[in-house]
Amino acid sequence: MMKIFSWVTKDTTIDFMKARKSTYALSALLAVVSIASIALKGFNYGIDFSGGILLELKSEQKIDLEKMRSMLSTLALEDINLQTIGETGDSVVIRAQAEGLNEKEQMREVNKIKETLGSDYEYRKVELVGPQVGGELKKAGVIASVLAVLGITIYIWFRFEWQFALGAMLGLIHDILITVGLLSLLDFDFNLTTVAAILTLAGYSVNDTVVTYDRIRENLRKYKKMPQYDLLNKSINDIFSRTILTGLTTLLATAALFVFGGDALKSFSFTILWGIIVGTYSSIYVSAVFLNLFDLRAAQEEKVINPFGNVE
Repeated sequence: MMKIFSWVTKDTTIDFMKARKSTYALSALLAVVSIASIALKGFNYGIDFSGGILLELKSEQKIDLEKMRSMLSTLALEDINLQTIGETGDSVVIRAQAEGLNEKEQMREVNKIKETLGSDYEYRKVELVGPQVGGELKKAGVIASVLAVLGITIYIWFRFEWQFALGAMLGLIHDILITVGLLSLLDFDFNLTTVAAILTLAGYSVNDTVVTYDRIRENLRKYKKMPQYDLLNKSINDIFSRTILTGLTTLLATAALFVFGGDALKSFSFTILWGIIVGTYSSIYVSAVFLNLFDLRAAQEEKVINPFGNVE
């Protein structure tokens, strides 16, 4: 363990730029797979977005899911899904689509479920979401994600030059697209909690990117004769130990949440877990490496006053 720690904290001289063509290809492949999954498979929308009924109930003994599913099949509800919670098997979550039903009609269906199952269960949670509310929440989630990306891009544009803002926006789109694509591919629940996790990973990713950009800009001023290829490599290596240590500590905390947080937090914790990995990757191999396509010194030396640029 100490050997790993000492390796991470020592100064590195890794040639990150050498692998840029391979990482471009990898990112492009992951993006294509994500888009294909979203387009062909779609998302496993939770009750928040699709509308319907959610009940969480507990029994004094292990629940027979097949027997419960058979009992509920007599009801007129669509797409009834049962899922046990925890390892003992005495708790279960019932999700049911209830398209076109208002709140009163949904409550009647809940009462029918309770009558069908009998009084042997303790009902810990009952949630009702109408289809109109679900549609509005879905729209609000998309708007929130788009505004987050635009807001972060504008912030980077004001703080750095436009090339940096473009790289940061590309990294954010990369992270969000690949993350939601993986959620679609693995059939994780997509709900409001997942949207919150996506916005959290966007913040984490841009924080890593800003730290990298600060070091690049600092080195541009410090090493005026160094070739840009070498300067970008040096800048990434300068903050590499900080990036890895921050990522590892956050990863361990999130992994514990994923393993021990229960089914209710599975989608949220997985999104954060994957977001840390892809966000760390993109801060180096998307946002930073992308800058090599531009002449950063020429952009810094320009003295043209630009209200959206950085004038020093």
